[in-house]
Amino acid sequence: MTDPASRTPGTARDGRLSYAVFQLARVHRGHAAAMLRDMNLHPGQELLLMQLFDRDGQTQSELLETVGLDHSTVSKSLRRMQEAGLLTREPADHDRRVMVVHLTDKGRALREPIAQMWRNLEDISVRDLTREQIEAFTATAYAVERSLRKHGRAQGE
Repeated sequence: MTDPASRTPGTARDGRLSYAVFQLARVHRGHAAAMLRDMNLHPGQELLLMQLFDRDGQTQSELLETVGLDHSTVSKSLRRMQEAGLLTREPADHDRRVMVVHLTDKGRALREPIAQMWRNLEDISVRDLTREQIEAFTATAYAVERSLRKHGRAQGE
């Protein structure tokens, strides 16, 4: 099997880490999407559900802030999820323009299948790594994320 680093395009050779992150994210997202399809979910919907599992009854704005997706994606996802019977959206008592999102029984029933999906994805992802490699990679990944948030371009630029 060819070393993946040797397949890095010449124009990305000075950005090998960034290219590796891109490739990793693409493959990881693909595996996660296939697992989500088996649960009749679209990628990103599980992120919204996980936030609601932790704290049901959030506003759309709160969900938007916690999942890091854009407004139109969250709005479209919530609409689809409501149509699928996973959640309800109702105007808030304090302000009828604010929508509050609640899980239905059908949505709550996805808690364990989603947790199992993440366990399975983790098992596949780290199968060939030691505990030390997992810890080092996780710390490094969060350090790269912090650096991008602090020093990267502002969203929307």
